[in-house]
Order: sequence, then structure tokens, then C-alpha cells
Amino acid sequence: MKNNLMARMVLDKDYQIAKVDERIYGSFIEHLGRAVYGGIYEPGHPQSDEQGFRLDIIELVKELQVPIVRYPGGNMVSAYNWEDGVGPKEERPRRLELAWRAMETNEVGTNEFADWAKKVDSDIMMAVNLGTRGIDAARNLLEYTNHPGGTYWSELRKSHGYENPHNVKTWCLGNEMDGPWQVGQKTAHEYGRIAKETAKAMKLVDPSIELVACGSSNTGMPTFPEYEATTLDHAYEQVDYISLHQYYGNKENDPANYLAKNMDMDHFIDTVTSTCDYIKAKHRSKKTMYLSFDEWNVWFHSNESDKKIEPWTVAPPQLEDQYNFEDALLVGSMLITFLQHADRVKMACLAQLVNVIAPIMTENNGRSWKQTIFYPYMHASIYGRGISLKPIVSSPKYDSKDFTDVPYIDCSVVYNEETEEVTIFIINKNLTDNITVNADVRSFEEYRLVEHIVLEHDNLKAVNTASNQAVVPHKNGDSQLKSGCLEANIAKTSWNVIRLKK
Repeated sequence: MKNNLMARMVLDKDYQIAKVDERIYGSFIEHLGRAVYGGIYEPGHPQSDEQGFRLDIIELVKELQVPIVRYPGGNMVSAYNWEDGVGPKEERPRRLELAWRAMETNEVGTNEFADWAKKVDSDIMMAVNLGTRGIDAARNLLEYTNHPGGTYWSELRKSHGYENPHNVKTWCLGNEMDGPWQVGQKTAHEYGRIAKETAKAMKLVDPSIELVACGSSNTGMPTFPEYEATTLDHAYEQVDYISLHQYYGNKENDPANYLAKNMDMDHFIDTVTSTCDYIKAKHRSKKTMYLSFDEWNVWFHSNESDKKIEPWTVAPPQLEDQYNFEDALLVGSMLITFLQHADRVKMACLAQLVNVIAPIMTENNGRSWKQTIFYPYMHASIYGRGISLKPIVSSPKYDSKDFTDVPYIDCSVVYNEETEEVTIFIINKNLTDNITVNADVRSFEEYRLVEHIVLEHDNLKAVNTASNQAVVPHKNGDSQLKSGCLEANIAKTSWNVIRLKK
């Protein structure tokens, strides 16, 4: 194999972007497909606990160290009555779930999910229904979950067996309200007004919460980024984050173009940041608006099979993308992009966590396994905590169908002062050639090379199944650190985690 391509990098502990908010490694569980029923919850499964939660899934989620999980939707929340999911299970109604046209049994609701979140050591990002409902339902749910006692809704929670409040601190004001697919779609003015007024009421109930307003559903929406500007024009001082959603696919089977799609995400983040700062200037505000990228992933493999789903069934297998190796590379690049924007992107949710476009898959009454995308997500979550540094990178580039000047080397660096560790995340997007990266790391004298983890496979379409884990990382990366110079041989189409420690 040719190995004549070179890239250069300079790392310095003073080139700081921002402290990484660990919530950028969040995820999402929606009442959709087999995410809840048959995913995290399956009473009667050999590995389920006394509440019906699958212990094998709890262990896999803990392995990912997921700090926050968005719940209960998604599109589903826009016609959801939260009261259906609390109280005695035998009294809970079965409902037509309009977003995904399935049957919702409401066996799992707010309290059960709060129990599950504790078991996986995660916080909750709770969404309220601003589609068919509004201020009243939102403030009541908040009182139910967070108020200590002595009121109607807090005492109702206690009567349901939950003496202590759940203290949910992060809340989404609806979901994708610009989308014509949304039950209760709203114009930017309509949404901005209801978001502002709901935020006011919720912060009267609990001033300690943080609120996420809906931005555009994706960059292809005809009202992007005007929707963000108008929404924030109404609600800038009442909310704390604006949401971004984006999914990518490789329908045209063009790997070079596909692996460059994080450049679109980079542009998306820059555009929304600029829009926020324009409204900040317009309002003469001192507050900085932060970004919550609370839906992101690869999603396209399951589109055809989803058209054949029988409506009004319980937990049909929807959005069950089987991820291949190139999908893991793009997921890695998207994580790198978040780290490169750590000054403004403070939360992000890989959508979703189990079965539904997910890193973890299950068989009903059977096995569970890790998809290819599990690994970059896990590595970033475990090693990507600290201060995001700005590496100065000089990389060879390429052009693809939709992008020009795409760097072959995609990189982010995290410096953990407490543990005195530096982690370099590197992707080589070159389809044929290894690239030697020479990095000046003299700023980190007395640091040694701990390990070089690599995720690679000769077949970009290789997948993991319950019986065959074809795509797994190894620790045989080719790196040397001498006299302040790190030389790393980065294999073609590979995800790399290079760790240094004092």
C-alpha cells in the first residue's frame, strides 16, 4: 500500500476552544418502534429486572456513559398526554400514537423512565407537548416531576409511589414545530409566542430549569434559518438553548461524498450560531444563546422497510437501521465536529439509543449487541471530557460531489487537566491511502503515549450482528512519541483515538 501522504499538526494547551459540556454525549429514547418496548423494557426477558427493564441493555448504556437522555419524543410528544403514563398501570389507557401510527400501551411513562435513567446513571431531558397542548400541561408536568410536595400534582406523584421529586433540570419546548409532519405544526411566530409563554410559566414553577427552544427540523427546511431568528426574537430572554436536528445517509453509495457530510453539519452550526448572535445584538442582550443538537445520526437504511409497517401495532420494528463501518466513520466525524464547536454546542443527543437508529440492538426475548457506531460514540464519551483544544492541522484535501477542499484528516483534541491526559481523535477519510501525521506536542512535555485505539475494516459495508461482531476496535495503532513529536500512521478510512498521559 502506498503511504506517501503526510499531514502536520500543532497541539498547544493554550489553544483552548472551551470546556466540553459532557451533555454533548447525550442520547434519546422515544416511544417509537422497539426503543422502549422490546428495547430498554421487556418484562419476562431472562435478563429483565423486577421492573421489566433489560439488565443487558442497562450495562451497555452504562458502558457508553450517557450523561443525559431525551424523552419521550420526538414527533411522538406532539400528541402525547403525559397523564396517560402515570398512576396504576392497569388503569392506563391504550392510545393511537399519531406520529408513528402505532399503538401506545403507556406501560412505561414518566416515573418508570426516571427509574431507568437512575439505573443507567443518566439525567433526563424531558420534552413537553406544544403541538396539541400548551402552557397548562407543561407547567403541570413540571410540578409533578420537580415540586417537593403540598400541591395537587406533587401530591399525586407521591400517591404514585414517588415521595421525592425527580428534579428534571433540562426541558424541550416541543419538537420540530416547523415540520408539516408534526401534529400541531406552527409558524415561527406562533411557535415563538407559545415557547415564550410556556417558558415563563415553567420558570415560575421551577426557576432552576434550563429550556430548549425548537429550531428548524433540518437545514433543508424552506424557512431555515428564519425560523430560528423569529422564534428567538420572541423568546430569547426566556430560553437557554436552540435545538438543531440533522440526519445523513449514503443513498447514492458515494463514500467520499458521504464521509464529507460533517462539513454540512459544521456549516449548520455556524449558521445557527450567527443567527443567535444577530438576535442577541438586535435585543442588546448580554446573554449568549447555546446550541442543543438534540437529534443527530445516520438514518437511511430502514426507509424502505418502514413503508411496510402494519399501522396500530404495539412496538413494530421501525427505523431499525443496520449500521456499517462507513456509518461509524461519519458518526465519528460528527462527534469531532461537536468538539470543534464546544464553545457553543453544549448538548447533543445521538438519536436514538436502542433499536431505533441506534448503537445498541436487541432481539425480542433474545440477545443484544453493539452496532458499528457504538464504538466512536463510546470512545468520545469516555475520553472526550475536559477542555476542547484547537489543533492547527495541515492536511491533504479532496473534492467530492457536494463538497470542495475536504481535509482527509478530521481531528479534535481534548485536554483533561484533572487526570493530566490528552486525547486526540483522528479520522482518515482517504479511501485508499494511509496518512502519516506529524504532531508537535511540545506543549505537553513529560507526557507519554498510553495507547492508540483504531477502528478499521477493509470493507466499508461491514456490519455487526448478534452472532458476528465484524467491526470492533483494536489497540495496535502505529504511533511513536519522541522529543515532543508524535508520529502517527493513520490507516485509510479509520477512526483513531490516541491517548497521552503525564
